[in-house]
Amino acid sequence: MKIFLDTADIEEIKIVARWGVLDGVTTNPSLFAKTSGSTYEEILKHVCRITSGPVSAEVVADDVEGMLREGRAFAKLAPNIVVKVPMSEEGLEAMSTFADEGIKTNCTLIFTANQGLLAAKAGASLLSPFVGRLDDINQDGMIVIRELVDIVTIHDLDTEVLAASIRNPVHMTQAALAGAHVATLPFKVLQQMVHHPLTDKGIKQFRDDWEKAREAAEKKPGAKEAVAAAATQPGS
Repeated sequence: MKIFLDTADIEEIKIVARWGVLDGVTTNPSLFAKTSGSTYEEILKHVCRITSGPVSAEVVADDVEGMLREGRAFAKLAPNIVVKVPMSEEGLEAMSTFADEGIKTNCTLIFTANQGLLAAKAGASLLSPFVGRLDDINQDGMIVIRELVDIVTIHDLDTEVLAASIRNPVHMTQAALAGAHVATLPFKVLQQMVHHPLTDKGIKQFRDDWEKAREAAEKKPGAKEAVAAAATQPGS
């Protein structure tokens, strides 16, 4: 499963890229609103320089012509830009046109498998069901993930299911087991995936034991002299 970072924060993207687990980035107007000092286009170009994976840029227009105008402008910024389009009648028309023009799209705000099927038929490259928001209204968001993965597989559709609105590490595990091709998540959740109390405790214990063993070795008679002598040997 590919891992995308859901953010417009350049420093967070750089950190995850250094970890070697970054496959792409998703952004939206709300995430951009949390940044300062740069335009949305400047941030997108910077992100595309950090990762060669897909970078989703979301349109804000709600009419077809507006979506096409914004999406075409985004697509010109970098070859790995994916235009993020909301699920709607206008969105389907825009995604169909983008597909004809060779522009990849990410259909966002999907809440049913039927919506995802329509988006796939319209030519969307990525289908983004919102798991957390469905959970918020007492529906199991993972059902939509599983249904969409099955539909894509059964009918060999040229698209990928992207689990979005990931709220915690459990969501990530469930999405992976459900067969999601991609998941996008906030930096905080990715950090939570890295850490476990027993892992952190074990690292500290190993470090403490090493320090104790080193200090004990240095206290042995002649230990310091042996270390100093070894340091003067050729190739030391």
